[in-house]
Amino acid sequence: MRSVINISLPKSMAREVEKEVKTGKFASKSEFFRSLLRLWEEEKLLRAIRESEREFAQGKGKVLRSLRDLR
Repeated sequence: MRSVINISLPKSMAREVEKEVKTGKFASKSEFFRSLLRLWEEEKLLRAIRESEREFAQGKGKVLRSLRDLR
């Protein structure tokens, strides 16, 4: 099931969205924004991974011997 979210954009941004859709890169304006959200989520995950790597490099990581160690 989908939810509808309405947003308001400055004219210049709206033109950019329309331009990208017209190039055929995106099927619709909604697909354009879904793509942006996917990229945002990937970036968020990448930041979390990098932070974990930093912590592990600083010796703050925990080596798990089994899945029970997750508890």
